[in-house]
Amino acid sequence: MGVIRAEPVRVTDWAAKSVGAAWRAFDLQLTTFAGLLVAIGLVMAGTTFTRGLMWAGIAAVTFILATAFDYRWFKTLSWPVYALQLGLLGLTLAIGDGIGGSARWINLGPLTFQFSELAKILMIIVLAQYLASRQAKLDSLRTILGACVLVGPPLVLVMLQPDLGTSLVFAAILAGMLWMSGASLLWLGALGAGVVAMIPIAWTYILRDYQKERLTSFLNPTPDITGSGYQLYQSQIAVGSGGWFGRGLTNGTQAQGDFLPVQTTDFVFSVLAEELGFIGGVVLFVLFALLLWRVLVAGWRSRDPFGTMFAAGVASMVLFQLVVNVGMVMGIMPITGIPLPFVTHGGASLVSMAIGLGILQSINIRQTRAEW
Repeated sequence: MGVIRAEPVRVTDWAAKSVGAAWRAFDLQLTTFAGLLVAIGLVMAGTTFTRGLMWAGIAAVTFILATAFDYRWFKTLSWPVYALQLGLLGLTLAIGDGIGGSARWINLGPLTFQFSELAKILMIIVLAQYLASRQAKLDSLRTILGACVLVGPPLVLVMLQPDLGTSLVFAAILAGMLWMSGASLLWLGALGAGVVAMIPIAWTYILRDYQKERLTSFLNPTPDITGSGYQLYQSQIAVGSGGWFGRGLTNGTQAQGDFLPVQTTDFVFSVLAEELGFIGGVVLFVLFALLLWRVLVAGWRSRDPFGTMFAAGVASMVLFQLVVNVGMVMGIMPITGIPLPFVTHGGASLVSMAIGLGILQSINIRQTRAEW
């Protein structure tokens, strides 16, 4: 009788196969679309290209680290993450620098960093764990109010900087995550009505005069083109003069002539529209649509409710910032100082987005489901 010999299975071979299977779930499309958006931002950076390239390198490193990090630790450490978020925002108020008495940036040696950008990602982590742990109670008013209570303190700290734009992003993240989690539309509608009812109070007692001017200048910027309406007026000229194919890189009169302030930050889309035209804008929107699709796919195929909720938060943040930034540049929405994700020349925004996408990739590869 023959002897059946079993081949020994080495632990190292099994581990290698497991790691390989996990990394096959890495979403290359998600990374590619984000990388192309960053590349567009670098092309638009002009004289600040070197600094932008440095921040892109830092963002790439943070993306790799976030991808390699096991996202499940964020679920365990959600409360410490929340405390870290409040601590960073409080530190910004205490020692931060800014313009006109504001406190938004922290000096880190030769670099400056805006912790409110990082706080967006930390808020998504906290909310994702909160909602994921209450899957059976999402229709209850108590759960919805609990989510609002979580967002309240960091939102107030950001408003105190003051930074109206970022505080609106916090509210958009909350609304988007609650809606996509399946929370009661009745209660969400009631909550929205309550927010609308508070607008007169906020306008009278919370918003500062310059914020009111920025919010209303889009309604009719022409009479004050040397004051509060100057930025929007120049932006509309830049967008309108681009035509179908644009004036060509570095040939835009508004950008190259320094008629357009903050052209590498909040109003970078104006430069893109003038130099690359309508076609360049369409390419940008297509890349954002593809990116959002891959973000949502990561949430759909996640077997972990935390992953689904985190993807919902990232998608809400990116979509809201895209719509508001482009809307304010074109003059159809108030000017709120919200950056264009991946494209705006801002180190804190880019690094924070890289961390968010890295966590999504960590969710992808640790569930080893390489579909779609």
